[in-house]
Amino acid sequence: MNRQDMLAGLMAQAASAGSDLVTLRAIVEEASEVGAERVLSRMGLNDPDAHEDLIELRQLVAAWRVAKRDAFRTAVAWIVSGALALLLVGIAVRLGQFGLLR
Repeated sequence: MNRQDMLAGLMAQAASAGSDLVTLRAIVEEASEVGAERVLSRMGLNDPDAHEDLIELRQLVAAWRVAKRDAFRTAVAWIVSGALALLLVGIAVRLGQFGLLR
């Protein structure tokens, strides 16, 4: 008996015999399982390799975050280095030390 049949049976039981707390909990649990399976199927994650796919996806996202962080740090380092170089050139020009610029 699959989950959808189980859910249909529980719904029929609740309709005919009245619904007690145990039956309602069972209905909610089975409905949740059916819904979760449906979502995973629609997303293409219902195969046996889905767990490995998610692990790879998380690793890819982590690598992307590291690359973004490193690119930002590199850009900031270049900007700071360029500003310091311009400051040194400005000081050399101000002091008249044009020979240092060659």
